[in-house]
Amino acid sequence: MRGFLILLLLLLAPIARAEPLSVEDVPAHVFAPMMLGEAVNDQGVHALLNAGGGHVGYAITTQPIAPLPGFSGAAINIHVVLDLQGQFLDVKLLERNETSFVSGFFEQYRGLSISDSLVVGTPYGGGAEGSGLVYLDGVTKATASVRIAHETILAASLAVAREKMGGVSAGPPAFPNPDYEEPLTWADLIAQGIVTRQTWTNADLDAAFAGTLWSDDDAIARAAPDQPYLDLWVVDLGPPAVARAVLSEDGYRDLQAFLEIAGHDEPILVIDTARHGLVSADFVRNTAPNWIAAAQGGFPISLRDADLLIELNAELPDALHEAVDFGQALILRTDRRLGFDPSQPWTLSVSAVREHGVFQPEIGTVALPLDIGTAPRFFTAVTAPQPMPAWLEALRGRAVDLAILIPSLLLVFLAFQLRLPALSALPALPALRLGLLAGVVGFVGWWGQGQLSIVTPLGVLQAALAGGGFGFLVYDPFSLALWAAAILGFVLWGRGLFCGWLCPFGALQEFASKLAAWLRIPQITVPPAWDARLKWVKYGVLAALVGTAIWAPAQIDLVAEVEPFKTAITTYFLRDWSYVVYALFWIFLSMVLFKGFCRYVCPLGALMAIGGLLRRRDWIARRADCGSPCQLCRVKCHYGAIDRAGAVQYSECFQCLDCVAIHESPTRCVPLILAEKRKRVVPA
Repeated sequence: MRGFLILLLLLLAPIARAEPLSVEDVPAHVFAPMMLGEAVNDQGVHALLNAGGGHVGYAITTQPIAPLPGFSGAAINIHVVLDLQGQFLDVKLLERNETSFVSGFFEQYRGLSISDSLVVGTPYGGGAEGSGLVYLDGVTKATASVRIAHETILAASLAVAREKMGGVSAGPPAFPNPDYEEPLTWADLIAQGIVTRQTWTNADLDAAFAGTLWSDDDAIARAAPDQPYLDLWVVDLGPPAVARAVLSEDGYRDLQAFLEIAGHDEPILVIDTARHGLVSADFVRNTAPNWIAAAQGGFPISLRDADLLIELNAELPDALHEAVDFGQALILRTDRRLGFDPSQPWTLSVSAVREHGVFQPEIGTVALPLDIGTAPRFFTAVTAPQPMPAWLEALRGRAVDLAILIPSLLLVFLAFQLRLPALSALPALPALRLGLLAGVVGFVGWWGQGQLSIVTPLGVLQAALAGGGFGFLVYDPFSLALWAAAILGFVLWGRGLFCGWLCPFGALQEFASKLAAWLRIPQITVPPAWDARLKWVKYGVLAALVGTAIWAPAQIDLVAEVEPFKTAITTYFLRDWSYVVYALFWIFLSMVLFKGFCRYVCPLGALMAIGGLLRRRDWIARRADCGSPCQLCRVKCHYGAIDRAGAVQYSECFQCLDCVAIHESPTRCVPLILAEKRKRVVPA
């Protein structure tokens, strides 16, 4: 026994050294050529800089800004990198108290945007097409930990977007309705205010520059104060009906061809028929115009030249055609995904420029704003698709699995409750049991990720102590159904239903034991006195975990690794070598010591044994001869759950039904055999 304990400590040692990533290590996760800039608030948000020191986004540590309680009760800490348009550049797990994260989930966020309607799971019935939702594969059957991590990422990212990137749309914008038809003329556009026009005279500009260094730097303005300085015409060409009224047939076709490629762009036609112009002499096509700016809702709108040739409808005034010929017209483009809503009012401004001096002139500017509104009838106002509540999405995502699990659990309950003697007498019971255990490992464990863990009740304890909610429990309906079955099993049979029939890791150990029997591997026989002592170890482990949850909650994920469930079931043994060796140790030990982890160490088993105190009856029938003189059930019990007097210790019983089968068998139960012999004795 001493050697066994030393080996256990040696196996646990490398696991105890496996520390989660520290928040101080965040700069190491900002990929080159980006750099971490100064903190922009006290909630874990830093500026993201490029190699030249320019501000290009934000690096977020989620725990301070979005401390959503995870499945263990503690917050999940995630590193999120956003660009200034709200696109995810990187997402990495920093610290977690969870049992079900595997690689691959967080990488899915790269290239997506906070403007997308992101949900975890798979489209119901393949209905993703046309839904507007972007589905993220939950990797581990969309368990609670994955969903909580997703909500953490969105909560932190949207909080930063609202505070620092207000111009970024939190949902899909309105877009021109291609099916809306309305015959319009240029006169109609003017009469209905669809074309916006404003004129500033030379006198207006003199007034704007009055009292500045540049007040006397425009001789033309002084000579002709009533002449137009800027005669600005603006019209949104996104709606097809408007574009047809403004452009020639060739111009309209060119525009539509452009929009087929740049489907998210809104084209804005801007024309100046006066003397100022729209861009400086050094303007380069297909770039942002240096004299034009736009804003909506107080936030800037990114504009860029669409580099399109402009050919106007012949109905338009000659002055507009002349402006196009003189290069004083542009079709600008702005991406609706970056926050621009063409159906809502917005402002375009042109910078009026004056120069003072000759050799190195000083430049002065005055913004000339123009408020613009387009009739909403031309646009389709998109309502962002609203994902279902997380618990309902989780329930729907596991509908097929639950449709298999719940009837299977009901069948087991009915068989045990109503037909237990007949079930135990079946010759095929061992084969049936192995088949069911194979289903538990494959379907409940590896496929369904339904391995119950001590982390869940510890999370409930932490949430209760912190005054938090228990909503995280409904994020994993598959495991919740298993918890409900285990708790109902407490009342009917004690701990045995889960530990003996529904625990995937317990089933793995049982298969290891069966393999050892087939290979005729000698077994370790633990003396009864030591067996009784070792069974108390699991209660000590449980007490240590409860103490950690109360007094050192940050370490609970580390201490909970005493359970090998995450390694063997949740991650399919795809972890660091120390975890794998630890899990395999318990499986191989079961080949020589029947279910040693379950009997002696498992903290969940200890909790199940305590829960088994809810049992309302002694359901395993006993006879007066059990224990004295008959010891067959006690000898055959692999769990050591029957004492010398023949009484069943339900806190250690795994409900394998071996003793029930012996009790009901007239060829195996010694009291029944003796009673039958007495009936056959003929009196002398």
